[in-house]
This record gives sequence, C-alpha cells and structure tokens, in this order.
Amino acid sequence: MRLPRTAHTSRPWRIHEIAGDFHVEDVWALPTPGGPDDLRHLVRQIANNEGDDGGGRNEGDGEGNRAAISSPVYRGLFAVRWMLGRLLGWDKRGTGIGARVPTLRDRLPVDLRECPRGPDPRSVPLTSVYQLHDEWAAEMSNRTVHAVMHIGWVPDGADGYRGQMAVLVKPNGLFGAVYMAAIKPFRYVGVYPALFRAMGRTWQASAGQRSAG
Repeated sequence: MRLPRTAHTSRPWRIHEIAGDFHVEDVWALPTPGGPDDLRHLVRQIANNEGDDGGGRNEGDGEGNRAAISSPVYRGLFAVRWMLGRLLGWDKRGTGIGARVPTLRDRLPVDLRECPRGPDPRSVPLTSVYQLHDEWAAEMSNRTVHAVMHIGWVPDGADGYRGQMAVLVKPNGLFGAVYMAAIKPFRYVGVYPALFRAMGRTWQASAGQRSAG
C-alpha cells in the first residue's frame, strides 16, 4: 500500500541527517508483518533478493541464501531498463557511487559510521550505507539519479510491526527529472506490485524460520 510522504518524514529516522537534500519520491507499507526485532530478517531477504516463482516455490540455492524474484512483469521491465542503460550509457563506468557522486557514507556522523554497514544487495546495483535495529539505507547512482532505498521497521497499529520502504532521489539535472517522471507509471503498475507480491509470499513462507531464529 502506498503511503503519504509524511509516513516517512514524520519519523525520527537517522537518514534525515544525511539525505536532507534528497526528495522523498515514494513511501510504501510492506507486506511483512512481524515482531519488534525482525528488520534484520527483512534486510537479509531484500539483500539476497529472495522471492518465489509465483507458485509459492523458493528459487534459492537450497539454503535460502539466494533466490530470484521471477515475476515476468518485474523481470521484463528491468530487462528493458538495463538494455536502455547499456545503449544510452546511463550506467557506464564513471556514473556510479564514488565517481559521479560521493557516497552518503561520507556524511555519516561518527556513531553511524561505527555501526554495521549492512549487506549489499546481490541483484541490483545498491550499496549499503548503514544498518540499525529499526532502519537500513542503501544507495545507487547512475547518469540519471542518485537514489536511496530506506527500509524502516514501524508499528503496524495492531500490536505488531511491519516494514516500510521509502525511495529518496536526487535527479541529475533536467534529464534526471524527466527520466524519473517518465518511469513513474511503470514503477507503479509493474515494478512495485510484482516486487511486493513476491516479497510478501517469501516473508510468509519463512515465518517458521524467523520464529526459530
């Protein structure tokens, strides 16, 4: 479910300290109900791109360490995006973190810099910035945008907790702003629904493992 931007901006997240010049593009409630300490499980699921094939089966390596979200819409849209990126040079060397833009880790206060950095996702070009008990941030950059995926862990209003995802962006000039506006319908119609369905299925399937761990 899409949420108002205030669902992110009203909370005392540490990301506000280092990404105040970013625009909050999207905020979503994630289908990941759990307990107060379950963010670490969600981070691991996202970082390992754990999903299922649409039929409830996990496509991992047998140990739950890696699986691909195989929704045809999700895979198709990203295949088109990477193809365009190669053709138009959006993702070529020199456009990423540490090249076109400095990493947000350079902005971290001392206490955050000393915290665990968190895992880098395997299948998308995101680099982890920091991980805390109730929030995780990862960043990416290309020719179009510098973006942050922020995952928070929030009360669900029913004595439980759930994940909440915010996407923060800093477009690269007019070209980046036009690009973000152009892809918005595809994100809302194809990418996010497919991603969240797969995320929810995998989260439910792993409930027993979380309880045991």
